[in-house]
Amino acid sequence: MFRQKEYVLTIYETGGFTKAAEKLFVSQPSLSATIKRLEEKTGAPLFDRSVSPVTLTEAGKEYVKAAMQITEIERDFEKYVSDHGKLLTGKIRIGGSSFFSSFILPEMISSFKKKYTGIEFEIFEDSTKNLITKLGENSLDIIMDNAILEEESVTARVVTSERLILAVPKKLAINEKFQAERLTAEQIKADKHLQSKGITLAKLDNQPFILLRRENDTGKRAERLLKKYGVTPNVLFQLDQQVTAYNLACTGIGIAFVGDTLVKRIDPSPDVYYYTINDLFSKRNIYLYYKKNRYLPLACTRFIEENAQ
Repeated sequence: MFRQKEYVLTIYETGGFTKAAEKLFVSQPSLSATIKRLEEKTGAPLFDRSVSPVTLTEAGKEYVKAAMQITEIERDFEKYVSDHGKLLTGKIRIGGSSFFSSFILPEMISSFKKKYTGIEFEIFEDSTKNLITKLGENSLDIIMDNAILEEESVTARVVTSERLILAVPKKLAINEKFQAERLTAEQIKADKHLQSKGITLAKLDNQPFILLRRENDTGKRAERLLKKYGVTPNVLFQLDQQVTAYNLACTGIGIAFVGDTLVKRIDPSPDVYYYTINDLFSKRNIYLYYKKNRYLPLACTRFIEENAQ
């Protein structure tokens, strides 16, 4: 009954018989006939063909659920067989936000592939929420994030730590209050900011801010810090990506919370000052997360061990 699971899953993923047939390199009549025979075996239709894109019936949902479980079991066994001979081969599916996927993962992957040339990687960029979902569905092996995930089904390994700092446009008058605390990008790259006393956020009331949404750990921490010090920000934008917020700050329109990891990895801007924040909550870790109670291929295990503390 599940010999045709690839056909059913492809129709489900593409939303139609025509696209599925193209992806599977079969004719549409042949695909339709195969599904019809399968539906006769199950005794119920799997797809509602009266709508476009086609949708799953209740029987179809149960079939897809079982088919995905069988597919994952098959993949895990293939990984086990590959690992059995201690041959580091196969593919690692890793996900992260746009920032991690652009600035951190490429360096880690490049270094790993120099040692283990038989490993392939797939990188997926998405929000934390969607990455957690994909990890839970086993469509990702590892995710990188700076959020503290409270999911009981995942294991966390610390890669490194970072500090949230403020990128403040030089044109803002508020800088005059913090002349002694100003930092340059070069000082941050040299970790001089780790000895800086920092500023108290209470002095930034009613200043223009570019914030990230609460779904993002940076946005969540910024909101908590501002509330703690009684700051009512003049919020100009609420965004999804830290890099976008930083780039907007560099244009001079508002203050952004950014991680020092970002400042260390991009070209310095001559248009902002940087300030550390005098609060322990500005410190956080960057993690590699993977799912518990699931066979983790040797390649994934080795990648985690070589990059985590």
